[in-house]
Amino acid sequence: MAEFELLEGLSPDERRQFLAACTPRRFRRRDIVCHEGDPGDCVHLILAGRLLVRVTTPLGHAATLTMLGPGEMFGEQALLSPEARRTATIVAVTDAETLTLNRVQLERLRREYPQVERFLTTSLAAQVRRLSAAVLEALYLPVETRVLRRLADLAARYGDGGGAPTVIQLTQEDLASMAGTTRATANKVLRELEDQGVVRLGRGSLTVLDRARLAKRAR
Repeated sequence: MAEFELLEGLSPDERRQFLAACTPRRFRRRDIVCHEGDPGDCVHLILAGRLLVRVTTPLGHAATLTMLGPGEMFGEQALLSPEARRTATIVAVTDAETLTLNRVQLERLRREYPQVERFLTTSLAAQVRRLSAAVLEALYLPVETRVLRRLADLAARYGDGGGAPTVIQLTQEDLASMAGTTRATANKVLRELEDQGVVRLGRGSLTVLDRARLAKRAR
């Protein structure tokens, strides 16, 4: 089973009891897990699958921010306030499984285990740092570098830790959105990487064949 930072510090018995109290959810590829603006009534712990985080821009377009996978979670911000709403739409890009934790359960954890409160604070601070870094990249890095960095980040996060090819269920349009550019620009960068044997392009997926070379190019 995936490991969750939220539950670090709990004993094995406490962790098992807690997870047993969660509600399992299953989603098929392309299912909408939640919509931006929905009431924030639960947090999801991801057991399996990949999910995309999308938001609506001021012009009404959908922008992809990032991809989430096993061991990660989403929805914790919405649980911190009774009036909070979902800040993003979550879409399953593969079949996925989650465990849901409602507000009452999270509040009990926060009261009983100080490490949970610390984790939530640390998690929110990390999100602020990531957003600040993304703004700096958008302002000062060439667009080609941003595309390379987003792809390298995904390959590092979801690879097997070795040298095996990493298949990322992601469209070129989604990758372009993460990098803050157009699909045409992302496609140009990807075609060059394909010619160099670094990636292989597929329908709705990207396979990273050489993570080391990609990481070097993304610096």
